[in-house]
Amino acid sequence: MRQRPIGTATRGTTNPNRLRRMDRWIADAHGPALRRAGTPVAVDLGYGAAPWTAVELLARLRTAEPRTAVAGIEIDPDRVAAAKPYEREGLTFVHGGFEVPLAVRPLLIRAANVLRQYDEDQVAEVWSRLSSRLDADGLLVEGTCDEIGRRHVWVALGPEGPRTVTFATRLGSLERPSDLAERLPKALIHRNVPGEPVHAFLRDFDRAWAAASPYASLGARQRWIAAVRAVAADWPVTDGVRRWRQGEITVEWDALRPTGH
Repeated sequence: MRQRPIGTATRGTTNPNRLRRMDRWIADAHGPALRRAGTPVAVDLGYGAAPWTAVELLARLRTAEPRTAVAGIEIDPDRVAAAKPYEREGLTFVHGGFEVPLAVRPLLIRAANVLRQYDEDQVAEVWSRLSSRLDADGLLVEGTCDEIGRRHVWVALGPEGPRTVTFATRLGSLERPSDLAERLPKALIHRNVPGEPVHAFLRDFDRAWAAASPYASLGARQRWIAAVRAVAADWPVTDGVRRWRQGEITVEWDALRPTGH
C-alpha cells in the first residue's frame, strides 16, 4: 500500500511567470548536470492550485537540455486532477508530498513558496528528506518570491546539504537591497536581526548600494553591479557579472548560516 503523502497542503497561490527568475537561474547553473544525466527528471514540488509553474519549468529547462522531463507533485489530490489535462510528453502530475513518489531520483527538486507556511524548526528535516531523494548530481532549490516574481530569494542544496543563497530582483522595482528581506526563505527570514549573518550581509549590501548611487545615472543595472562588486570584497559571492546583470547575487550558504546551526 502506498504511503500517505508527507506534508500539508499550502494555500496554492500561483501566477504565470512568477518563478521565471528562479527557473532561469536553475537552467544556467544546473544545465550541465541535466545534460550529463541519462534521464534528466525535474520536480516542481507543491505547484499549487494551477499547473502554470510546472509547464513553465519544463519549457525553461528544455532550453538547457531538450530531454528534460518535469513531474509536478501536489499533496492536494484535487489539484492533481485539475492539472491532468495539461499533461503531455515530458510533463506529468503526481499526488504526493515531501516523500517525492517517483521511480527515479530527480536531478532537480524545486520547492517554491512551500516551506514559507511551515515553522522554522521544520526546515532542516524537510531539506534533509528532499535532499535524500536527489540523484547524486542533483540539486534542491527552495525559496520564496512575491506574487508576481519581482523579488525572490532561494537556497540551493546538494545531497550533502545547503550550498548557496541567491537574491534576485527586478532592478527597476528596488529601493534598496534589504527590500529583499521580506522574501527570505523560512530558514533565514526570522534571522534578519542584529547578530545574525544575513542581517549583517543585507546591512553591508545597503551600504554598498548607497555608495554606488553615482552609478544610478547609468541605470539600476550598473548601480547593482557596482554594489555587488563592493560586497564581494567582504562576502563570498560565487557568481559573476553575467548573473549580476540579471539582478542576482549568489553567496555561499556558510557565510549566511544562522548562528547556532
